[in-house]
Amino acid sequence: MAEDGYALWMRYQPQASIQGEVVRQPVSIVVPNATPTLTRAAEELRRGLSGYAAGPVATAPAVRAGSVMLAVASDPAVASLHLPTRSLADEGYLVRSVTIGGAPVTLVTGNSDRGALYGAFALLRHLGTGGTLAKVDLTSTPKVKLRVLNHWDNLDGSVERGYAGQSIWDWWNLPDLKDPRYTDYARANASIGINGTVLNNVNAKADSLTAPYIAKAAALADIFRPWGIKVYLSARFSAPIEIGGLKTADPLDPQVAAWWKAKADEIYRAIPDFGGFLVKANSEGQPGPRDYHRSHADGANMLAAAVAPHKGIVMWRAFVYADTDPDDRAKQAYTEFKPLDGTFADNVLVQVKNGAIDFQPREPFHPLFGAMPKTPLVMEFQITKEYLGFASHLAYLGPLFQEVLDAPTGVKRGQTVADVVDGSAEGHRLTGMAGVANIGRDRDWTGSPFNQANWYVFGRMAWDPEAHADTIAREWAAQTFTPDPAVVDPVVAMMMGSREAVVDYMTPLGLAHLMATGHHYGPGPWVSDLARPEWNPAYYHRADKQGIGFDRTRSGSNAVAQYAPPVAKRFADVGTVPERDLLWFHHVGWDRRMASGRTLWEEMVRHYDAGVAYVAGMRRQWDALRPRIDAERWEKTATLLAIQEREARWWRDASLAYWMSVNGRALPAGVRAPEHDLAWYKAQNFPRAPGHTG
Repeated sequence: MAEDGYALWMRYQPQASIQGEVVRQPVSIVVPNATPTLTRAAEELRRGLSGYAAGPVATAPAVRAGSVMLAVASDPAVASLHLPTRSLADEGYLVRSVTIGGAPVTLVTGNSDRGALYGAFALLRHLGTGGTLAKVDLTSTPKVKLRVLNHWDNLDGSVERGYAGQSIWDWWNLPDLKDPRYTDYARANASIGINGTVLNNVNAKADSLTAPYIAKAAALADIFRPWGIKVYLSARFSAPIEIGGLKTADPLDPQVAAWWKAKADEIYRAIPDFGGFLVKANSEGQPGPRDYHRSHADGANMLAAAVAPHKGIVMWRAFVYADTDPDDRAKQAYTEFKPLDGTFADNVLVQVKNGAIDFQPREPFHPLFGAMPKTPLVMEFQITKEYLGFASHLAYLGPLFQEVLDAPTGVKRGQTVADVVDGSAEGHRLTGMAGVANIGRDRDWTGSPFNQANWYVFGRMAWDPEAHADTIAREWAAQTFTPDPAVVDPVVAMMMGSREAVVDYMTPLGLAHLMATGHHYGPGPWVSDLARPEWNPAYYHRADKQGIGFDRTRSGSNAVAQYAPPVAKRFADVGTVPERDLLWFHHVGWDRRMASGRTLWEEMVRHYDAGVAYVAGMRRQWDALRPRIDAERWEKTATLLAIQEREARWWRDASLAYWMSVNGRALPAGVRAPEHDLAWYKAQNFPRAPGHTG
């Protein structure tokens, strides 16, 4: 059968180092007290062990030598072993070689059946990365409570910023037609510890809260529930007007609050474990509480009161993008939300993008992390690559996620963004991480084999924000292709430098938002004629004949002051700011000497060339792997890498042509000139780029 990528990292193919171990033992799967979740965990183990052993592995009524036993920690047979399960909390797992009734078995357990489910996937991950069933000892507990995918899927089947085809939700035929893909989606998410999914776009339609769509969401919830996944909905703030017949959506109006309470009750009757609401308000034209001169806390708390009796939560996004802070868009979220710290209800989390602008190839961490100690903050990452080459470019996002999570906040000694996200910084127990999904109806789910790695690394880092991107890349490559180091090593090498390469050929040295307007495809640093200043790429780079960069120090917008003093001091000093963030915080002369001894202009050119060269190097590495990779996935990746190299050169050439038109400088000696003149690059037009809904 063709390797079309549908199986993701759950291929469960026979492997020499594992095959002997599994076949040699009379493996069976035992589930003493089955629940719907344990039944699915057992089926996954049967599927995986049968695949790795190249032969059938069945369930059995009792343990025997070589059995894999699935049970919760309170099961008498498990409790008698006195294992250290208390620290596993509700979702942690323990997988260990033990003896039960005189028989050596592999025990998979947790304090709940969900913990055991995650343990089953941990065992399969162990086997898929070269491990065996001999002397297994695996244990882990998630550090983040809510690990959620945000689907920007619309009710008409389109996906905003989606590059892998139409939505996987067939709203038209739900709730009757339950596509088997929904189960495979749940399996994939459970395998990496994701426990929640927001079904609809944050640019929500009120229709999603009507009875027919609640029934459709309930059908999906029934499928996801045994896999430990809760369903959430994006709520349109003006729904009481649009579908409720009210004349206002004022959160302090008693009729509005009563409408939302009744709506929440209706949803919970259909979906008893409904997770709650995600809300985008007063951003990019979306309605919100500020329309009524109320605060974000007023809006969030009103919704929180509606779901609180059902133990639901509200995730209120801090992405407030409106023409209200004309001197610097990057300051707006902090300005609006920092004063509200401590005013949100206990079941409200504020969801904050990783950076202060908008999912750029590189941004400094958002200054709200560490600035709202009384409020749990959800980290929002974008898994879909809206600004990193769509689905076409190989850009492994693990290093981006790790860079942000490892960043010191400067609030307390040693405190990182990860400490804020996992709650350890201030003792929050309600914590979360959200990822904007890159999933569509393409057979390989994400538009390319390597985009699957971004879904995978998000789940693994949501489980443990202190995990390492390279370790996770190695896990993914081993399970997706083969544990053979001759494949894993070069694949991981390609992945680990790929995001930095995109930064180099798109937005080097702290530049940002240079993409073309609307669809964000291709370069457009010259765009400067749009109605609002912050819609224009020229707003972000401020290039002139003397220099380039956005001055966010005291002499400019002073956005740097939103960071804790130690971090602000480092960013504000042109001599101590990391060069990777230089032009984010400073307007710098073209002749400024960099750490390399080169001028800023020479260094920029070098970065553009390095980005293109890295992609060319990935193509060579992938070519060398052709004999070791199945033909279908090798060919698709090779084709996409060729597209990426062509577009990296386009980015490099168009950008350099524009910068030269501004600074009047020649390229350094020996550097290749752009292929076309600037007018040619400006004339390129892409009105039907994928994922463009505006």
